[in-house]
Amino acid sequence: MAIDRTVVLDVNGMTCGHCVASVTEELEDVKGVLNVEVILNSGATSKVTVVTDQGVDDAALREAVAEAGFELAGIHRDF
Repeated sequence: MAIDRTVVLDVNGMTCGHCVASVTEELEDVKGVLNVEVILNSGATSKVTVVTDQGVDDAALREAVAEAGFELAGIHRDF
């Protein structure tokens, strides 16, 4: 049985709805990601909340953000 965990990602460079859609789509493709929610903060670091099961590691999340064309500035777990 999977255990849900919340991970908050700090993502640089997101400025619009297209950016939100790209990051959301890439993160939703990561195995174990259950839900993605973006709080867009134009001109600064945006917050992306990801609910995962136990099997998702930081490297997979970082790679998904990079695939969307953005930089992952930080990862915070278990809030």
